[in-house]
Amino acid sequence: MVSYGIYYALGLTAGGAAITWLVGWPASVPFYLLAIFCLNFFRDPERIIPSGAVAVSPADGKVIGVHADDAGGGNINIFMNVFDVHVNRTPIPGRIAKIEYKKGRFLNASVEDASRLNEQNIVTVDGEFDGRKTRVVFSQIAGLIARRIICYKHVGDVLKPGERMGLIKFGSRVDVFFGPEWEILVRAGDRVSAGSSVVARFRGSANQPA
Repeated sequence: MVSYGIYYALGLTAGGAAITWLVGWPASVPFYLLAIFCLNFFRDPERIIPSGAVAVSPADGKVIGVHADDAGGGNINIFMNVFDVHVNRTPIPGRIAKIEYKKGRFLNASVEDASRLNEQNIVTVDGEFDGRKTRVVFSQIAGLIARRIICYKHVGDVLKPGERMGLIKFGSRVDVFFGPEWEILVRAGDRVSAGSSVVARFRGSANQPA
């Protein structure tokens, strides 16, 4: 459980108790329902991280777009609704080379223009498989309701496979960009889980997932 969920739930429960005392229990029901919603929204389950020269999904949700290049690589777009886990994880192990925060709009995160126009946090991770260097970039993108992007990490931090690195509050999107050394394995419509779903494979590696 992310600590934000506990704080919100406690505040809403306290508000519900006050309303119950002042007005009566029927008027307090929305407060208790919202407290339950917050506890569910900010859940943070453990995940089994795949081994091998692979990239995992940085977010729970539905793949709403796959743009693969003929030479390899490309990008995938993952939409998180309010019922998905919103804790984000690094797609590959490595060192954070760059973090860039861009102000922008708050369009519905499921539309294509959200990748270009919405407020977002862009994280660049440099990794290495079988002695070959690679770079994967992913963007935490705010949406129509989600207006708070949180990143726990800093430039220079070394990330383990599938390590937690941040979250986006209340529905949003994550885009992942791969170079030609990667083969994208997911398709539009697939459901993926952060840290445990393999979304791409490092080409030519002998170290494939177990």
